[in-house]
Amino acid sequence: MSPEAFSPSRRSFLRTGSAAAVGLGLTAAGCGFSSSGPAAQKAEDKLIDVKVDGDLVYFNWADFVDPAVFAGFEKEYGVKVIQSNFDSMEGMAAKLNAGNRYDIIFPTAKWAQRLAEGNRLRPIDHTRLKNADAVFTHYDYFADPWYDPGARHTLPFTMYKTGIGWRKDKIGSDLAGSWGDLWNARAKGKVFLLDDRDEALGMGALKLGLDVSTSVEGELSRITDSLRSLRPHLRGFSSDSYNNLLTGNAAMTQAWSGDMAAMLNQAKDPSIFGFEVAKEGAPINSDCYAIPSDARHPGTAMLFIDYMLRPENVKKNIEYIGYPMPVGGSEKTYAALVEPFPECQVSADDLTDELYFRNATSEGEQARDTAWTRVKAG
Repeated sequence: MSPEAFSPSRRSFLRTGSAAAVGLGLTAAGCGFSSSGPAAQKAEDKLIDVKVDGDLVYFNWADFVDPAVFAGFEKEYGVKVIQSNFDSMEGMAAKLNAGNRYDIIFPTAKWAQRLAEGNRLRPIDHTRLKNADAVFTHYDYFADPWYDPGARHTLPFTMYKTGIGWRKDKIGSDLAGSWGDLWNARAKGKVFLLDDRDEALGMGALKLGLDVSTSVEGELSRITDSLRSLRPHLRGFSSDSYNNLLTGNAAMTQAWSGDMAAMLNQAKDPSIFGFEVAKEGAPINSDCYAIPSDARHPGTAMLFIDYMLRPENVKKNIEYIGYPMPVGGSEKTYAALVEPFPECQVSADDLTDELYFRNATSEGEQARDTAWTRVKAG
């Protein structure tokens, strides 16, 4: 019997505490973005007036903004926040390519690059946002990131890294600090990998000393062989590391730092849990604020970004979701939250380009899809 395969988002279970079994899914190499034509180019050329121009149509991972922040925004500006959620970047892409229109979206770095290169994002004039300086004067990396030169279309929303979470009461406190710990015999049968193509392949690549985003056929074969050797240890593939560890469904799991931090608020005894960053390297990533080129209410979206960047709202959101936000002055809030798991902290020094997941050519993406399918098939 193959290991269990679950595919919730990395955020949607922070509050709901449930999971649904689903079939294996492929990461679609065809989920790129082409230009929307003249309308997209016209939107690209026009700066956004920062004013209420309608309700906010919001598209993000589930439960990734404190409801109190939404309520405050609605009250202050007299608008409604109309929420929709995705459970993966591929799901986000499919909705956008199907013609669904949103005012604000939250792609990861590599997906922000795809959107921008396809003329699918409006430019954001940071000088029109009162609170943007709190980002760019403290985190200059985001002023000119590789995925959006000059930060023309994005501002960073959250940042995080990937490591290993485990239960000390099940397998002890002493690990080797390596991705090889996932092969630990004491955790056999209760290990989960993230149900995420890039994360799983990236882990395998780093363990072997390869580029985290490699699409080289021979290297992918080595990664596939390595991950398939892990199959006897696996309980399954799941991005619900939060609940798997809390319930004891997992003794060890590949995990996002923010989910581990959020788990601390629910754990009766945080001391029985551990989180480590592997010595071979930890993938780094960030989510972005972005405004689609066909947004009906871009002015309201700009107001929302500025509202989210207010210090009091940054603090509320960090404490609610467990992910750090790269806004100057918020660092102590996150440090206090993750005091039991200091390795969850993500600093400006961690923002290393070569540890971000990168877009490959269409052939390279297909090769990665094929490798992922082989890993999932066993």
